[in-house]
Amino acid sequence: MTEYTTVSIPKDLAARVEETIEGTSFQSTSDLTRFLLRSIVIQHQKSGQLTEAEFEEIAEQLRGLGYLE
Repeated sequence: MTEYTTVSIPKDLAARVEETIEGTSFQSTSDLTRFLLRSIVIQHQKSGQLTEAEFEEIAEQLRGLGYLE
């Protein structure tokens, strides 16, 4: 069985994420967060380490989703 942990984000960010996922296949903030983190980890594991450009691209995607300001 998979064990889980809790990740805290500000409530205003959670509200923005909820708006962002409306009409998508993501059922919750947790679903989107797991997807994003898996994507980042997979990219990192494939290349051994993220380049500055890859990191910036990921950061920009997260900004677009409201995770970063």
